[in-house]
Amino acid sequence: MDLDEFRSRINALDEQILKLLNQRADAALRIGELKRRQALPYFVPEREAEIINRLLSLNPGPLPAEGVKAIWREILSASLALERPLPVVYLGPPATFTHQAAVLRFGSSATLAPVRGIAEVFDEVEHGRAEFGVAPVENSTEGSVNVTLDRLIDSDLLIAGELLLDISHHLLGQAQDLGAVRTVCSHPQALAQCRQWLSTHLPGVRLEEVSSTAAAADRAADDPTVAAVASELAARLYTLPVLRSRIEDHPFNSTRFLVLGRRAMPPTGKDKTSILCSLKHEVGALSRFLEPFARHGLNLTKIESRPTKRRPWEYVFFVDFEGHLDSPPVQAALSEVRERCLFLKLLGSYSTA
Repeated sequence: MDLDEFRSRINALDEQILKLLNQRADAALRIGELKRRQALPYFVPEREAEIINRLLSLNPGPLPAEGVKAIWREILSASLALERPLPVVYLGPPATFTHQAAVLRFGSSATLAPVRGIAEVFDEVEHGRAEFGVAPVENSTEGSVNVTLDRLIDSDLLIAGELLLDISHHLLGQAQDLGAVRTVCSHPQALAQCRQWLSTHLPGVRLEEVSSTAAAADRAADDPTVAAVASELAARLYTLPVLRSRIEDHPFNSTRFLVLGRRAMPPTGKDKTSILCSLKHEVGALSRFLEPFARHGLNLTKIESRPTKRRPWEYVFFVDFEGHLDSPPVQAALSEVRERCLFLKLLGSYSTA
């Protein structure tokens, strides 16, 4: 076959795909109508995970797994939007890394709304103005996002999912060369993740903290002496040249994001559970707390302490471990652990990233 014949074949295949996608969309609409009649939730994330995992197991290639996931994420997002667009809030403004994480999880057909702070992400979901919220919780280089952890202490929301996003920082600006840059601005975490590069290549330049990487790009768009540390998406959105690419100090730089909701998630077969607790101030309290997890074969993936801010030197522990709340080993371990805590709160079980 020559080039024209291959193109004709692709055109024919595209027409078949379009026809099948519309047939799928019609079936999704009919399912949505049945859900409304039976008062069932219109968005069922575990069903989406089941669909994608099934297709990945059937995929013979050459399409890579990530490509299949990205394609079907958009198909599922567009199908759901026919029934009712899913309202999701994220730490804005648009073009932040949290925005990228929200698109990655819910697709571009969801109604993605930016808010100004992490506290507002919680507020919007708590008051039912959004179905889900997306907020950063920790970075592989700079550690935890304390605002998110602090809100989890008092909020009634549950963790409904997690995402891991590789973070690449770029220096954006209108300057003709680095010598014309007088100020570099960005979110404090982004500046911290590029501290060594900035010190080496822009010594003496003033660093300015702003509310987000997107806000930094917006500022750089208005002032040619200002450069922003931000994403490639921000460069496109604010029409800013990339002065230098990938300026993060550590090449394996990623951020973990939480999906926050009001409904407990059922098991998927590859789950994680998060809890927080406070312990007695006595010798061996932490050791006794951890022992049941080991005895019941549960792998801890994170443990971190945070001050409660209620009384001086009073702390809570955030703990993540593999397994779902519905499984017997997790139930047995938590039954023992609860007796060894002053306070224990379940933050949710959810599919592992």
